[in-house]
Amino acid sequence: MAAEEISRQADAAGLAALISRASAENNGKKRGLPPVEQWNPPFCGDIDMEIRADGTWFYMGTPIGRPALVRLFSTVLRRDEDQKTYLVTPVEKVGIRVVDAPFIAVEMSVTVRKGRQVLTFRTNVGDVVEAGGEHRLRFATAGDNAELKPYLHVRGRLEALVSRAVMYELVALGEILDVEGQATFAIRSAGEVFPVMPADELDALSQ
Repeated sequence: MAAEEISRQADAAGLAALISRASAENNGKKRGLPPVEQWNPPFCGDIDMEIRADGTWFYMGTPIGRPALVRLFSTVLRRDEDQKTYLVTPVEKVGIRVVDAPFIAVEMSVTVRKGRQVLTFRTNVGDVVEAGGEHRLRFATAGDNAELKPYLHVRGRLEALVSRAVMYELVALGEILDVEGQATFAIRSAGEVFPVMPADELDALSQ
């Protein structure tokens, strides 16, 4: 037990150091994001950190209860070509586990700009993202009941899973459109069309 406690304290100290370096690299500024895509530090192994499907962050099996700490970690998060997710600073890269998506879209606003519908989302870590050409919406199905799961591109290779409550608001905005010659249930935002599913599949679900 003593050895386990020493190990836990060492891990916590290392995590605190990582936080400090990430914060320093951001120069204490609240605005802007560190240029994690430009950094190429050595891989320093995995740490016992996990982002659960509901967006809750855990460290060594315990929820991280400080929202400011979660937001800080989220700014140095990166998903690489190997499809793994890392916390990245200029001097080190450590792997973490992500059950589904690293972020959750918890709020959506609908506005009209130049006659076009624009959907803007807020994530659980404070990102504000407008769905459009640079930030695509994609729709997947999962589970035996083919549950619809919308995702929003946030930055890099990182996505936000649209929460169930927001998903209902989103789907309510859907319409049947012609997409590449096929009648498709789709969502519009900022002049872009995001297909959800073929219209005949939607009809089958409604029966």
